[in-house]
Amino acid sequence: MSIKHINPTTLYDGAPFGMSQATIETDSGLVFVSGQVDWDTNYQVKNGSIEVQAEAAAKNLLAVLAAANASADQILQLRVYVRGELSDHMEKVVPVLVKYLGVSRPALTGIGVASLASPDTLIEIEAVAKVSKQSVA
Repeated sequence: MSIKHINPTTLYDGAPFGMSQATIETDSGLVFVSGQVDWDTNYQVKNGSIEVQAEAAAKNLLAVLAAANASADQILQLRVYVRGELSDHMEKVVPVLVKYLGVSRPALTGIGVASLASPDTLIEIEAVAKVSKQSVA
């Protein structure tokens, strides 16, 4: 097994936390994207509402996928973590997912949680995607 680490310079540096924004298992082409949040490069939340944080997290997700030579169409599984009761946020989050995922319909799990990466973080989105082996090289 060979692993390739993906860390776009436009996102915060995960190295101090011992993580990469994504890893690719190069034999299978599976891309595992770390939870994406609304952080700037200084690990600070940029926006206060869940809708805007969802937009930022989705944009970060697409940036990581692009750096891995993948796109939303190649997402196999998506997990969306929201602070609080999931049903309280669905009306705000679902339109953002539809906007950024387009016609892609990955397996999706939504999870309400008590806490996330920082006290101001309201949403985190992680994914598993698949790229062709030629794209990994």
